[in-house]
Amino acid sequence: MGARYEERASRVDGAVLWTWSGRREPTRPVLPDGCIDLLWAGGRLLVAGPDTHAFTPGAALSGSSAGIRFAPGTAPALLGVPAHELRDLRVALDALWPGAEVRRLTERAGTADDPATVLEGIALRRAAGAGPPDPLTAAVAAQLRQGRSVAATAHTVGLGARQLHRRSLAAFGYGPKTLARVLRLQRALDLVRAGTPYAEAAYAAGCTDQAHLAREMRDLAGTTLGGYLDATGDAPEP
Repeated sequence: MGARYEERASRVDGAVLWTWSGRREPTRPVLPDGCIDLLWAGGRLLVAGPDTHAFTPGAALSGSSAGIRFAPGTAPALLGVPAHELRDLRVALDALWPGAEVRRLTERAGTADDPATVLEGIALRRAAGAGPPDPLTAAVAAQLRQGRSVAATAHTVGLGARQLHRRSLAAFGYGPKTLARVLRLQRALDLVRAGTPYAEAAYAAGCTDQAHLAREMRDLAGTTLGGYLDATGDAPEP
């Protein structure tokens, strides 16, 4: 059986459960998406922080795995750590939480038929204790996801530029300009996967032109748009 990736909705607000079966192709990168994941891989519980560039899993993360991907800005309250402390990192959960607790959770995930449901249960219990997500954080993410400028977003949520930057570092792991770039690239990729021509996708996503989108792919993904789609098998049918 070949490798297979699957997603499904989670009971955690805005989150997605995912599973990966089989070995990852060494050329298949994971692109920045503004999210933080709690994952089960290589017999360990790990946290994947928000990325600023493409990440290719090494041998320890290349087998079958499962995770819960939290919407941008929602994970720090559940994990108990600011997002910028996890930026571009894969961290063992016992570096963040008490070792005895993590050992119990690790055993539970290791014996479960579906480790993703165990991860979801962990998140639900943490969410119950953490309270509702910060509405300001959610508003910032929503504004930037819609293509609003950083200045317009700051005005809408009632924050100054420095306040917005500080709040964004804690919530998303990086400033609003970087988050806006990451979300814009993801919008463009969604359009291209749906069959939109590159130039039209670039403009619709908020890039000035196709060359702008190409530069963003190089900066954030380290590859070309066509190269990425070929590596992931997401290229639209001709």
